[in-house]
Amino acid sequence: MKEFDFTLKFAFSEVSADAQDYLALLFEAGCDDAIVGIGKQGRVALQFSREAKDAYGAISSAINDVKRAIPNARLIEATPDFVGLSDIAKLLGCSRQYIRKLMTENESFPLPVHSGKTEIWHLCRFLDWYEVEHKKQVEYTVREVASINMQINLANELSQLDLETQHRVVP
Repeated sequence: MKEFDFTLKFAFSEVSADAQDYLALLFEAGCDDAIVGIGKQGRVALQFSREAKDAYGAISSAINDVKRAIPNARLIEATPDFVGLSDIAKLLGCSRQYIRKLMTENESFPLPVHSGKTEIWHLCRFLDWYEVEHKKQVEYTVREVASINMQINLANELSQLDLETQHRVVP
């Protein structure tokens, strides 16, 4: 068994719902390995440190536990997935300037999923590139969580497309 660290963000079906009301239910449903964040009305974030055979098992069991406690909760995002240069630098224990230098000096640097004032990447795409280009290993559990979270977030977004559009867009 390995320990996997990740955060799941959910929205309640009722925007006025208070996350405080669900704390005991979350604990009883198996989320006792999570730190619960209740900052925004109608939302909850759970930072898990969960033991499992693999990242998929850890993350999917956590989602199921939350859904058991709060059946109408909708998953907004699984993190880490979307990251900026500062997030990448913090994860690797280096400066933002170093990551920016990698980005500007390497044509093979992954393309961002969002460009604007701040650029955003899928963490697993960066980590895959970094390991190949720089021959440096990133902790296995971090890579695995980033990869599974990207798949979960992509599937979550895709599920919101209407079927006609989905069939036209996805071959």
